[in-house]
Amino acid sequence: MLERLKHIFALSDKGAKDMVKAFIACILHNISLMVPVVLLYSFISDLLDGGIPDGKSIFYIIGIVIALGLIMLTYYIQYNATFFATYVESGVRRLTLAEKLRKIPLSFFGKKDLSDLTSVLMSDCASLESGLSHWVPEFIGSVISTFLIAIGIFIFDWRMALASLWVLPVSFGILFLTSGIMRKSERKVQKAKLDCADGIQECLETVRDLKANNAETEYLKGLDGKIKAEEKETVVSELTHAVCNTTARMILKLGIATTVLIGGMLLVDGQITLLTLFAFLILVSRVYDPLIGALDNLMAILMMMNIQCKRMDEILSYPEQEGTDKLTNKGYDIMFDHVGFSYNSDETVLKDVSFTAKQGEVTALVGPSGGGKTTVSRLASRFWDIQKGKITVGGMDISKIDPETLMSLYSIVFQDVTLFNNTVMENIRLGRKDATDEEVLAAARLANVDEFAERLPDRWNTLIGENGCELSGGERQRISIARAFLKNAPIILLDEATASLDVENETLIQESLSRLIENKTVMIIAHRMRTVAGADKIVVLSDGTVAEQGDSDALIKKNGTYARMVKLQTQSQNWAME
Repeated sequence: MLERLKHIFALSDKGAKDMVKAFIACILHNISLMVPVVLLYSFISDLLDGGIPDGKSIFYIIGIVIALGLIMLTYYIQYNATFFATYVESGVRRLTLAEKLRKIPLSFFGKKDLSDLTSVLMSDCASLESGLSHWVPEFIGSVISTFLIAIGIFIFDWRMALASLWVLPVSFGILFLTSGIMRKSERKVQKAKLDCADGIQECLETVRDLKANNAETEYLKGLDGKIKAEEKETVVSELTHAVCNTTARMILKLGIATTVLIGGMLLVDGQITLLTLFAFLILVSRVYDPLIGALDNLMAILMMMNIQCKRMDEILSYPEQEGTDKLTNKGYDIMFDHVGFSYNSDETVLKDVSFTAKQGEVTALVGPSGGGKTTVSRLASRFWDIQKGKITVGGMDISKIDPETLMSLYSIVFQDVTLFNNTVMENIRLGRKDATDEEVLAAARLANVDEFAERLPDRWNTLIGENGCELSGGERQRISIARAFLKNAPIILLDEATASLDVENETLIQESLSRLIENKTVMIIAHRMRTVAGADKIVVLSDGTVAEQGDSDALIKKNGTYARMVKLQTQSQNWAME
């Protein structure tokens, strides 16, 4: 049962146990509300029998006090078991999802867009919190407590019980039969919301390009269409739920009418007393109230929660990259042994790649766009897992090493630099969180960051804006390179590390890199042939295979793909100079 609750509502172990406690608390509270009805029935019965006996008045006074105390106690327990426990679980859920996203491979993120994941972490968690605190425990508690009360009143008088409770299976049957329609409607709403959120986010991220190309008006028209589509689907969904829920509620109301009708007939025939009819009318109102309240929004919420929980469960159930946290490598040579890889079943990126990047050497990866250069660097650091072959670091199979442990061996500079809205100093310190200010400054000088940092308003303590928006592309890239210097790992991966630098700064960075790479394994991805000309080994990747490998002079003499790339780039530079 606990496992089922965990998957249905995306709960932790403790959350599932707290959910069961919430069910029990709601059941106890609903049953406690029946105690005053029993006292009232007994009190009126005594009045009709000739008055309250002398000693029984104290009994009723004490009974009322106990009933009120019991109601207050069970309500307090219910409140703690539903609201407080749900809010704690909501925090646990968000942390669990964030921790899971940290551990799952990057291949998962290739299948998801940012707005979708943001919606899961923020919107879905908030909606689920509301549903689990307000509706689900109370509804489940109402159903179970109604069943228990129904057993009692069937024992008391089965004819009146049938007259009162026949509406329950009919009402829930209507909801069950229409659940498919409501679920389909809710899926359309969810899709429209995601499309709208994706459009808004894309608009914010590409506003510069939209303005530069005079495309704002056309884009906003499309975005307006997505917003109207969301509005339309939401209205249709609300109407659908309203029709289904209102029908079910109307059926429940008929139970009061049939109770009066059948009760009146039995009373006229002398088969029940007026007191019995009165008691059943009170019971009917108490039994239906929690269910009618839950049915107001319950089905819409349950449908939405079903979709949200499946989205969360997709993340929580995704297999993690696992491995040992003990490093047994002998040196830091990176070897690709007949590696094959594809991002999905119909897109083969690498077919049969074999080469070795040796420690103490610079290995450059070059080739036409789409040849697999960036993929090779990501596979080397186990951002993805390969489908064929083997990749080793110092003889260790990286597929058997914990990704975080493996990353301790790497310093990586990506082509797309990511910075945070913090100071220059703290953005560099990300490379090694325990680094002193002196160590950060030393790494910054190696990457030539001091050349622009000293001119900033607050120098090293200047906030650089969201993703370094206050800096130029070259300045942002130098901060990223400084991180790699600070981490000082034995393996360095440079993915177009100098692409945003001018010739002068590129020369300065390359001089700094030459000091950094001594006795380390270095893999460089670059399109500029001058960047890789001095590499110890050049691996030419084309169509997912190693077309050539060797040093620059040998490959030029071979007059193959590399020589052709050098020739084309030389010609383009000459044309640019002319």
